[in-house]
Amino acid sequence: MATPVEPPNGIRVQGKHYFMMWQALFEIDTKYVPVKPIGRGAYGIVCSSINRESNEKVAIKKIHNAFDNRVDALRTLREIKLLRHLRHENVIALKDVMMPTQRRTFKDVYLVYELMDTDLHQIIKSSQALSNDHCQYFLYQLLRGLKYLHSANILHRDLKPGNLLINANCDLKICDFGLARTSSGKGQFMTEYVVTRWYRAPELLLCCDNYGTSIDVWSVGCIFAELLGRKPLFPGTECLNQLKLIINILGSQSENDIEFIDNRKARNFIKSLPYSLGTPFPDLYPHAHPLAIDLLQKMLVFDPAKRISVTDALQHPYMSSLYDPNCNPPAQVPIDLDIDEDLREDMIREMMWFEMLHYHPEAVASSMGVN
Repeated sequence: MATPVEPPNGIRVQGKHYFMMWQALFEIDTKYVPVKPIGRGAYGIVCSSINRESNEKVAIKKIHNAFDNRVDALRTLREIKLLRHLRHENVIALKDVMMPTQRRTFKDVYLVYELMDTDLHQIIKSSQALSNDHCQYFLYQLLRGLKYLHSANILHRDLKPGNLLINANCDLKICDFGLARTSSGKGQFMTEYVVTRWYRAPELLLCCDNYGTSIDVWSVGCIFAELLGRKPLFPGTECLNQLKLIINILGSQSENDIEFIDNRKARNFIKSLPYSLGTPFPDLYPHAHPLAIDLLQKMLVFDPAKRISVTDALQHPYMSSLYDPNCNPPAQVPIDLDIDEDLREDMIREMMWFEMLHYHPEAVASSMGVN
């Protein structure tokens, strides 16, 4: 549980109160009453909380020493910039970013999200039965959120079960946009490390210079397979092993199917793998609905140009009982996420400060004077 404590230097800051959770100090706005810690990982500690002004349940994520690692600081800035613009029921909402007391020297960042009950990774590894209706509804919502992102020129680039938050009524929301990029970018993001390996598309594993929205479709296919089989489809131990597992399941690829590989060494590696007939998906998932198998096969296609699009996946017969073409509005404006990767720490901090002001109009006037 959250334990109230005195501030570490004994000096209370107006509008803030202090709690210890998992041996971490939370200095948060007094309108938030923390309830209990609910998760922690490489990017911070998350606690559930109640906004006493609105009585809304929220999740507060503390990113400790947010600027110690420049790459991580850029990731946080990118998520804040992006989520300010996104409004969709299948995308997590960022409700608030708390204003720090010191503009030039703040170290910790507190992000306030809508509260969800669990994530898809926890559900898959639980003993809870998953019916065809469950699988269908989760997949529908994931595709719906993804269609919205792609309409804004956003590639998520790190879709996996742990980044799909779920409520008790089975509502699904996509989260963690720290690796997201605009697909209309200048090509500067194309070579960067992306996507947890098990869900990484072949074109990324093969270091192709160009890729697009179909990388997210591959990840969705891997997640769908994991829903059907309750275990990862391609649990590779490293990059080359990951490719071998993919070929073992999909079968050896024809010359036409590997034409997209622009790296000669990578193409030769695929050609050098032992011949495989592949494993039919109906054999892997004998209890799955035939239409589910058909859609899965269209998502997990080695050649990205032949992979089904998100729009076509939503219009697939497996989705027919849920899909309404009139309920999928595109994003209002395509979003530009291009951030200079060489920004200094002080510039990242300043950009983050100005992002915070969007949530705190009352602080805009006072921010003209520098703390």
